[in-house]
Amino acid sequence: MKKYFNVEVDCPLCAQKIEAGIKKVEGVDNCSVNYVTQKMMIEIKDEAFDSVMKKVVKTAKRIESDFRIEL
Repeated sequence: MKKYFNVEVDCPLCAQKIEAGIKKVEGVDNCSVNYVTQKMMIEIKDEAFDSVMKKVVKTAKRIESDFRIEL
């Protein structure tokens, strides 16, 4: 399943770090964080979506504590 979320990220480098970190989360097929549009695209298999998203949010917050996502 591919979903798009509104996010708040402070700088392009932070967006790049968060994207790289999220791509390493088990269960994530693909991820893209766009600083300019403040959007995140993520692909996760349907059956694991909720549990993987919890890991994604935790990972992003660990990388950048100011990161915000509208779930």
